[in-house]
Amino acid sequence: MYELDGILYAGKPSAMIRVISAKAMPNYRLFITFSTQEQKIYDISPLLDLPAFRPLKDVNVFNNFQIDFDTVTWCDGDIDIAPETLYQDGLTITNVKET
Repeated sequence: MYELDGILYAGKPSAMIRVISAKAMPNYRLFITFSTQEQKIYDISPLLDLPAFRPLKDVNVFNNFQIDFDTVTWCDGDIDIAPETLYQDGLTITNVKET
């Protein structure tokens, strides 16, 4: 058990996940490297019809992101996705060695 900001939680605290780098890919996907050194691909296209994410339908806006506050943001921080969501819902990239 541990306490954080006056709230008791069961288990052990988990390390905060952070976005270290990201690269825009075709079809509204991001190639993301996390603080765990894991790399994942996150598909934003399912979010584009939600009012908050509609500006990202413009590929130029989508491609113009920044890494702020440990996550990916757009439109000067008006649009963001929690790093935990990017990590949890991202498709894990595995490196396969050829023999």
